[in-house]
Amino acid sequence: MSRRRAAARFWVRRPGLVVAVAVLVVTLLAAFFPALFTGRDPLSGVPAERLQAPSLHHLFGTDQLGRDLFSRVVHGSALSLKATSLAVAVGLVAGSALGLTAGYVGGLLDDALMRIADVLLAIPSLLLSLAVVTALGFGTVKVAVAVGVTSVAGFARIMRAEVLRVREATYVEAARSSGSRPLSVLLRHVLPNASGPVLVYAAVEFGTVVLAVSALSFLGYGAEPPAPEWGSLVSGGRDYLATAWWLTTLPGLTIAATVLAAGRVSRALDGEAKEASR
Repeated sequence: MSRRRAAARFWVRRPGLVVAVAVLVVTLLAAFFPALFTGRDPLSGVPAERLQAPSLHHLFGTDQLGRDLFSRVVHGSALSLKATSLAVAVGLVAGSALGLTAGYVGGLLDDALMRIADVLLAIPSLLLSLAVVTALGFGTVKVAVAVGVTSVAGFARIMRAEVLRVREATYVEAARSSGSRPLSVLLRHVLPNASGPVLVYAAVEFGTVVLAVSALSFLGYGAEPPAPEWGSLVSGGRDYLATAWWLTTLPGLTIAATVLAAGRVSRALDGEAKEASR
């Protein structure tokens, strides 16, 4: 009973966190179960209803082709969030592998891998992602890979720092002295105990990656029209700002709400992780 009261007290004292979690839950439901929110086709429109303002019939209004904007935003969340998840996964897996290898092996290999990470950090993330996506080509998956490459260095440095801390621990030394193979020590003892801060960093990066994926989509590197993506929806309404403000404002507010909610949740996770480490 005391645990329930403590949990209830935790959430009551953090209304901002409650709202942030609710926003993320609704966004994820929209991404995986869009039929829960709308039954309209995001790709077909009614020309007679073009550029209608938001109303009860069309919550977000309609675009220049008479398509329901709310339906396009809901269905666009699937492409945008799947690209975000893939980008975070690319950065997490590749960066963790580099950091794990550099921190555990050390020596010249550590120096070489960390210099590569320094080079990646020295290049502005948007410029690097533009270079990668230009080399790979257009498309949602390629945008996700390009954005994921820009976050590899951050994951690598955090994983390396944690591995350097963990590898000197008593239980790791005991595993080595007992005759365990280096790979076994690495996978069974070092990696599980070093992965906590890296996973928290992945949550922190989620909001940043949503913004980066939307930026590349806004520039036209994402899915080809008429497939809806949040960034492309904002871009598509630029020519109608004077007469149809909702075409850019409402998808933009959706992106902003998702990024802010992800940031609030990630700060809460970071705070809990720091409290647990004390």
